[in-house]
Amino acid sequence: MKFHETPVKVRFNEVDSYNVAWHGHYVAWMEAGRNDVAGRFGLNADQVTNLGFFAPVVSLELHFKKPARFDEDLRVLTSVRRTNTATIEFTCSIVDACGVSCAEGKTVHVLTDRDGVLQYRLPPIVAERLEKLMAYLAD
Repeated sequence: MKFHETPVKVRFNEVDSYNVAWHGHYVAWMEAGRNDVAGRFGLNADQVTNLGFFAPVVSLELHFKKPARFDEDLRVLTSVRRTNTATIEFTCSIVDACGVSCAEGKTVHVLTDRDGVLQYRLPPIVAERLEKLMAYLAD
C-alpha cells in the first residue's frame, strides 16, 4: 500500500530539555499527516463535522525508534487500513531526511452523529469518500 507524504520541520519550541523532540509532538505530526491526506478526500475533521458526524480517536499507538532534533526535516507517511467495522484506521511513519524511521503509529477513529450516537456502519457519504482515499493510496 502506498502512503501520502506530509513534510514537517522540528521547531525550536518542540525540543525538550534532552535536546530532542518532545514525545507529544509526534502525535501532532501524525494528526497533520492524517488531516492532510484525509482533507483531499473530504474526510478531515472539519469536513466530517460538516457532514453531520464526528470521528473521535478511540485508540492511539505510537512507537519511538529514533529521536528527532531541532531543525530536522521530517516526513510524515500516512496511509489508511480497511477495517471490518465502522472505524477508520490511519497508519503513520515519521521518517528523517534519509528515510530512517523516527516513530511509527496508528490511530483508530469511530464515527458518531452529532449527538454522540455510535454509527455501526459507515454512513454512505463517508464510505464513498473513504473508498476514493483508499484507491488513491492503492496506486
